[in-house]
Amino acid sequence: MVSAWNMTPETAADGEEALAKLAGFPADVIVTDLNMPGLDGFGLLRRLRDAGDAPPAIVLTAFGNIEKAVQTVHELGAYWFLDKPIQPGVLEVLIRRAGSHAGLLADKRNLERQLSYKGSLGPLVGTSPKMQEIFSLLQQAGPSKACVLITGESGTGKELVARTLHALSPRREGPFIAINCAALPETLIESELFGHEKGSFTGASERRPGCFEVAQRGTLLLDEIGEMPLQTQAKLLRILEDSRVRRLGGKAEFEVDVRVVAATNKVPEEAVRGGHLREDLYYRLNVFQVHMPPLRDRKSDIPSLAETLLAELNRKHECRVAEISAAVFEAFERHNWPGNVRELRNVLERAVILAGEGAIERKHLPAFLLNGAAPAPAPAVAPEDPDSVRFAVGTTVEEAEKGLILRTLEHTRNNKTRAAEILGISLKTLHNKLKEYGSAKEEEASA
Repeated sequence: MVSAWNMTPETAADGEEALAKLAGFPADVIVTDLNMPGLDGFGLLRRLRDAGDAPPAIVLTAFGNIEKAVQTVHELGAYWFLDKPIQPGVLEVLIRRAGSHAGLLADKRNLERQLSYKGSLGPLVGTSPKMQEIFSLLQQAGPSKACVLITGESGTGKELVARTLHALSPRREGPFIAINCAALPETLIESELFGHEKGSFTGASERRPGCFEVAQRGTLLLDEIGEMPLQTQAKLLRILEDSRVRRLGGKAEFEVDVRVVAATNKVPEEAVRGGHLREDLYYRLNVFQVHMPPLRDRKSDIPSLAETLLAELNRKHECRVAEISAAVFEAFERHNWPGNVRELRNVLERAVILAGEGAIERKHLPAFLLNGAAPAPAPAVAPEDPDSVRFAVGTTVEEAEKGLILRTLEHTRNNKTRAAEILGISLKTLHNKLKEYGSAKEEEASA
């Protein structure tokens, strides 16, 4: 049946009947009362929001329920509300506007799909089959509330994956909060995550919200989840199960609506076997797993990555570099990229600054790329200043980190506790880094 407004309506007596009919009726707009028997309008919109991709809704409310109607618009993303008695002309205008809004959202989703086929999805770039598989998975997982575990080596773009998931979700207008679990001392990580009340510990001079509160109705990225203390992992698991948080020193719990995304540069199964990651937390986080491949396994993506980074770096440094020469791409193809996309960005940033305009040529590349060799270890301390550390332009973040850690240990005469304090990392993180460096030496010796 087509109405006088040239629309095809479908009616339902309550929220449950509406959900059943929506399974077979692709509605463009929903008009719902707040007060209904059984599942009311608030519950209906909550269920639709949780399912993802809900059509825009117009809420009808009687006098005295304006506050609840406004709450529905803000908390559940309803398009608008109307106070009874309803004026038909006003309702018609709102329905048409809401329908146009739904069309714009559909166009946006279609554009995102088209972009993915052309080699990009948000900030992610890549035409290789591996990246296309990742784009497809992100488009499926993005609109849901499910946890996602992102794995891959350092520098592969795990935070970009998390930001893309956020942008593809109904929470895109909410906050995106990222926290590095390895960078926080064990004594502060729970306060950072859950917040604290005034006086809950020495130095807690005022109440402070934690990341879960700050990320309300948004996305929280827990980077380097395997570095989180096991006791904190147990508390995190409980929050994921019941969506309730208690601040340190607090007496009451409160509900949070946050999507959690976790990331690690370690193989999660090995972290579980090694006792660094709780098995139950791993299974709770691993609803979807996105593995970012190293750059050496997707070298066909380097040209498109380089073009994207070139445009970004030109804007950052106010340069006018127009292209990258074929000889430079040949050098890129021969290199193994142990620092992944982050290393590629560092190399291009150096080259853009040196070139200034025109084209990036071989002469603008660091020596290790021209010689086809791996970058040299971080240079030693300058003799004129024994308490400083210098690095050559083109040194990767991983090499700089290693050089800084080892130099700090020399400075503290191998006092690891003092070195960790100076570096601003936990003692556990320092030990893990030293184990990595020891493993690398053993591999070089056995090669």
